[in-house]
Amino acid sequence: MKEVLVLGGNGLLGYHTAQELVAHGYQVTSLALPRKPGQSDVPSGVIPVWGDLRELSNDYLQGLMAGKYAVFFAIGADERTIPRAPAARFFYEANVLTTQRVARMAREANVKKFIVFGSYTAEMADRWPDLGYRTRNGYPRTRLLQEEIACMEGMGVMDVMTLRLPYIFGLVEGQRPLWQFVIDQVRAQQDPVVLPGSTSAVTARQVGQAAVGAMEHGKNGGRYAINSYTLTYKELYQLGCEAIGKDPHSVVVVPLEAVLPTYEEMQKQTEAAGIEHGVHLPDTAVFQSRNAVNDPDECAVLGIEDDDVVAAIRESLAWCVAHPVEEN
Repeated sequence: MKEVLVLGGNGLLGYHTAQELVAHGYQVTSLALPRKPGQSDVPSGVIPVWGDLRELSNDYLQGLMAGKYAVFFAIGADERTIPRAPAARFFYEANVLTTQRVARMAREANVKKFIVFGSYTAEMADRWPDLGYRTRNGYPRTRLLQEEIACMEGMGVMDVMTLRLPYIFGLVEGQRPLWQFVIDQVRAQQDPVVLPGSTSAVTARQVGQAAVGAMEHGKNGGRYAINSYTLTYKELYQLGCEAIGKDPHSVVVVPLEAVLPTYEEMQKQTEAAGIEHGVHLPDTAVFQSRNAVNDPDECAVLGIEDDDVVAAIRESLAWCVAHPVEEN
């Protein structure tokens, strides 16, 4: 039985990855931050190790990786975080430097496979250079660097594969889904306004399947932009309306030109406040006016199974409604 290590095994993506690994017969160890009351444990059959990666010594980390066939890097900061400017520095420290350290320790521990949980904004940086994802937008810029630096650390010794992850829906016990903002917006607006674009979407279970598939069948250096369902922003917000009992037909689709000035003004306000989005707001608007969708067949090698993405969206939004955010 091969031994593997999942970093973040009680988070949404790490949990479902660990669950898939156990189902495939691997011996799984999880390193995760200590649980808070009500948060999920690791899946049944997983060996838990609780601790903050940033506080662990290199010797301890190498010892944890000793004898492991693969390491899954299912941690990091995403674009929802709005740090002090410059955002690129924050995401560089959170995602790139941490990845480099862990990948180096994995290589020195003779790990054979290293799977990075990245972002499909890296895929869109290749598709649409005009978005500035390689230049002015710190989040996708550092996601690209994360991929490259992991490959450099493993070169010639350890295979490195990256999952370029899109919108992900699903639950893990005790953790609020990423999609609370959808509920907040449909509640706040009489007629929620959305742009006409669409996005790739998957379930958390499918991410776990893709991670196992990348380890078992992926090519060294592979960047896999996974997709299972084409989700329009209109449909997402209609499902948000449905979740709170609001008329889904109230969602209004508007052209980019109608909202771009508002996004540009909001961008000026964030700059004046000394903070910076990982993707600048006008670029987000342009992105959401396009069809940011990948061909699922391009990642067929990963063995992702069909799943009900819409049901997972409904489940995620229903959880948010049933667990109101506590006001301070």
